[in-house]
Amino acid sequence: MPKNDLWGQGVQYPALSDVPDIETALGGIVNGIVGRTVMRFANANARAAALTGSSAPVPGMITYLLAEDRYDVRMANNTWQTLTPGPWQVLPFASGIGADGGSPGYRSVNGDVQLRGRVNRTNGGRFTYSNAADWLLATLPTAVRPSSTEYWTQAVEIGAGTYYCRLELRSDGSLIARIPPEADGTTGGLHWISIAWRYSLV
Repeated sequence: MPKNDLWGQGVQYPALSDVPDIETALGGIVNGIVGRTVMRFANANARAAALTGSSAPVPGMITYLLAEDRYDVRMANNTWQTLTPGPWQVLPFASGIGADGGSPGYRSVNGDVQLRGRVNRTNGGRFTYSNAADWLLATLPTAVRPSSTEYWTQAVEIGAGTYYCRLELRSDGSLIARIPPEADGTTGGLHWISIAWRYSLV
């Protein structure tokens, strides 16, 4: 009957009294160890394709994804949580919105998502107040969307009197700017909006 490793990790090895079977003996060792190493995959899709059935991921499993250049750990709630910062991704701008500075983008960091940069209107216009509509700045992909709407105030360039606006990041990925009513009356609108923020995915 196979024996277990001394550290209680479930890796078995053959006992001298076992019937000789090198394939079974080595298979038990290899399969017992590989799932406890840092496994490498080309990308998240390749990982999902490989880790199914009897090889399905289990809590505590760690993987490295080459394309994403990051380490992930499998959590008890059957999700993957990023252990290392992934690369910055370009913000998926809405129509008419572009980069003003700071390389607007997002990345996942250990269960959180970071946003950075400033955005403006690509036609040179300003962000103005409206009771009827908000400004859609971008739509984030499903993997980095919050479970409920996030709200925060943000720095802007506007001139004397008003130096903020409200941003909303909704569960459908919509990044929305709400402009203060006094913006139009004193300055004619915002030149740019900072989007720097951090929120949790777990």
